[in-house]
Amino acid sequence: MSDNGTPSTLVRERDIHVVDQKKMKKALRATLLGNFMEWYDIGVFSYVMTYITLHFFPLPAPWDGLASFATLAVTFLVRPLGGLILGPIGDRIGRKKILAFTIIMMSLGTFLIGCLPTYQQIGVLAPILLILLKFVQGFSTGGEYAGAATFIAEYSSDKRRGFWGSFLDLGSYLGFAASAGLVTILELATSDAQMESWGWRIAFWVALPLGLIGLYMRSNIDESHAFEVVQESRETKSGAAVARGEAPTTAADTSMKTQVSYLFRHFWPQILMGSALVMCAQVVGYALTTFMPTYLTDTLGYDTTHGNALLVPVLIIVSVGLPIFGSISDRIGRRPVMITGCIVGVVLAIPAFSLMMMGSTWSTLAGLMIIGVIMMFQVSIQASALPSLFPTASRYTAMGLMFNIAVGLFGGTTGFVITALQSILGTDYAGAYYIMFACVVGGIGVFCMKESAGRNLLGSMPVVDEKHEVKEVIATLEENEKYDLSTMPIEDYADSGDRDDDEDTEGTGDRSGKESV
Repeated sequence: MSDNGTPSTLVRERDIHVVDQKKMKKALRATLLGNFMEWYDIGVFSYVMTYITLHFFPLPAPWDGLASFATLAVTFLVRPLGGLILGPIGDRIGRKKILAFTIIMMSLGTFLIGCLPTYQQIGVLAPILLILLKFVQGFSTGGEYAGAATFIAEYSSDKRRGFWGSFLDLGSYLGFAASAGLVTILELATSDAQMESWGWRIAFWVALPLGLIGLYMRSNIDESHAFEVVQESRETKSGAAVARGEAPTTAADTSMKTQVSYLFRHFWPQILMGSALVMCAQVVGYALTTFMPTYLTDTLGYDTTHGNALLVPVLIIVSVGLPIFGSISDRIGRRPVMITGCIVGVVLAIPAFSLMMMGSTWSTLAGLMIIGVIMMFQVSIQASALPSLFPTASRYTAMGLMFNIAVGLFGGTTGFVITALQSILGTDYAGAYYIMFACVVGGIGVFCMKESAGRNLLGSMPVVDEKHEVKEVIATLEENEKYDLSTMPIEDYADSGDRDDDEDTEGTGDRSGKESV
């Protein structure tokens, strides 16, 4: 018997899922491209905002710029709605179908922005169409990261979830770096008149072929095994589970209202903890990617081309380094990595801004790199730590709700908040102060959360990389503190007596049962 009273003999070799490494990498490439697309869109719009303002918002200053920023903000305001609607659908019909939908909608919306006629051509209809397309992008983005993180967390093994999950954000920041690089190349390759007339559109047109490639890749991957197990379980269970306060189990019980109600009743502490982690990571991330281009030009005096160029090497180095931090978290734990990042953020945020204010290229790069390192500690862990807070049957809904609301409130508003603080406090260190505050909030969230490295996902059986690990897991299941049988979907075979005892069956994890929460 295990400590919680559950007979460990109910867990057999066939219940332990062995990851197919080829399928794992195939799924990773497909999801990574979607996150690349998400941040590519944000980056392109930010870097060509001067031309967007000129062609769609010919208003007197400062209303022209404010209108462009408000249009960008639409993406973030709509994200929670997208997560709220797409999350429950993803928990009902599968992760891969929703991810195929989100990538084509994101890329199509970006492409069509590059095709829009201007205000000078069709009048007020031009900005209206632009805002509608940003609405479409924001809605689809609301299901993108939440679904991708859920999908990869369920696809990967317990021991390497941090490593594989970190690649999602690698794709995100490479997407932003790619947008900065492409816009910089276009500005250098065209005259001012050409860039103003049609050059800016090219950056948006690139999105469509990328989206079609992503759609093909996502349409040819297998659904996550953990979700398939839940689906099989739903086919044999009734809606009575909800009445007992348990996780929704049937398709009818995965409606938006039921899922959200269930999550807020039983997982409100996890929602708060997750929101704190998201705030910390996203404030630092958006400070680097969306606030710094303006800070480098308006405050530090760099021209637009050189300001953009300074960010490209920093973003590339940060992106490549994320899997290193993810791998470290698999070895020493998510909490030590994140709490270290919070401490580093509090201590080094002000020195980072001081370096940038020195005025030389090397010191500016050094300051940007310090902020990048602070971000790496947090962002690299998100895709593995956040999905671990919620059960399989409701994970996509929870991620879509919690992540997107937190990003909308704290990530998308980072530039606005820092700019307002600069005005109120009268100091160019306002960005450092806000980063420090976010790290304190994130540290509180880390302190309250349980360690998830090397552990089975809530509502899922153990997952391993190699077949030889299956016997080891079975042999040490009761003694291994990382595994909690009460969270695994183990059926009560004691009453049925029809359990197949064939130990020679390879670990496929195709048995499922009650998802205890």
